[in-house]
Amino acid sequence: MVNATLAPETTERAAHDKPAVGIRSRDRHRRRQVAVAYLFLAPTLLFFAVFLILPLGFALLLSMSRWSGFALGDIDPVGLDNFTGLFADGSTFLAPILTNTLLFALGTVALALAGSVLVATCIDKLRFQGLWRTLYFLPIVTTVVAVGNVWKYMYEPGGLVNGVLNALGLGSVAFLADPDTALPSVVVVQAWASVGSAILVLTAGLKSVPESYYEAAALDGAGPVTVFFRITLPLLRPSLLFVCVTQFLTGLQSFALISVMTKGGPGDATNVAALEMYRQAFSYGDWGTASAAAFVLFVVVLVVTLAQLWFFRRKGEDA
Repeated sequence: MVNATLAPETTERAAHDKPAVGIRSRDRHRRRQVAVAYLFLAPTLLFFAVFLILPLGFALLLSMSRWSGFALGDIDPVGLDNFTGLFADGSTFLAPILTNTLLFALGTVALALAGSVLVATCIDKLRFQGLWRTLYFLPIVTTVVAVGNVWKYMYEPGGLVNGVLNALGLGSVAFLADPDTALPSVVVVQAWASVGSAILVLTAGLKSVPESYYEAAALDGAGPVTVFFRITLPLLRPSLLFVCVTQFLTGLQSFALISVMTKGGPGDATNVAALEMYRQAFSYGDWGTASAAAFVLFVVVLVVTLAQLWFFRRKGEDA
């Protein structure tokens, strides 16, 4: 009977090959997992490619072209002429349109933020908080067309607002017909319509503030104003950041409410960038200028958002 034994070099080679085989097996398993992950992500990636990346690329092409919106063969490249035309002498895009856009967004954020902080603080002290939050949230689920038309009639000379002013002995105001009051009037409506979502966020932020902080402040004899500015507001900073960013984005891109209430008038007193883009594309057939205005608005939105994030980080909030 022959006692067969492996040569030493054969044993060493087999011991050396086992880890390599295990590594290759793990690599194949990992590649299969990655392939399956991409397979599940494929519908979402396809959705973004069709509805985001392709339209974005087409808009970039149009922003450097002249096109009337009909045959694709009529696209005429013009370089940066559309962008330079937006800021040329005599153009109304920078002033008053872009100025109105920034003022509209700033006014909306200021009113909505101040109102939502005040209301959320009051609701936090009341019973039936869910009922109050629901009531303030109702404008969010109401269509913009309905909200705009109701407020439009309220601003009429014979409407509710002027009726209250007349009852107080004050004269009627042409809220939407006067260039000096048209934009602030629409800002009030936009802030009123968006305050409900801000209240939901801020009330949730108030619930996260430890009660022990308020108890310690009461033992130290701090008054309500001191507690609000020294405890409540600083601890609400993450919620305030979210509200500021979202409200600013909504204000900068606002279109439907202004279209319903004033259609950008009187003159260009309430004309904003989104409404001007719509006019250039669908009313004047100048899709190149509309696309260029869209990219300018995108840059403005990006700069404003980054500025807000920088401001809150400087105040100590890691957003």
